Amino acid sequence: MPIKPEDLAALMREVELEDPIDFADLPFAEDELRELVASHLCEMAAAMENFSTEDRLLTLLAVSAKLVLENMVLHIQLLRRHGLPVGEDVEALLARLRKRDD
Repeated sequence: MPIKPEDLAALMREVELEDPIDFADLPFAEDELRELVASHLCEMAAAMENFSTEDRLLTLLAVSAKLVLENMVLHIQLLRRHGLPVGEDVEALLARLRKRDD
């Protein structure tokens, strides 16, 4: 993937305009965290340069799906820890999952 980490970090900032990240009181600079993640992802993409396009896309999709799942689980855990209700979207998703178990 021919993208530089700084370009990827810039794209991340653009996406965050629509869906901001709450960095809370982490003892790290937001831009440093973005750059760290962007560098890691660019290294990961470079390691897949011998993969077919389909395998590369499937791998990146699997990694993205895992990260979204992890983020959702952490979000729900934080809400529950603080006794707060989950949002309507999360509640609808959890209701769908409960129906599958019945």
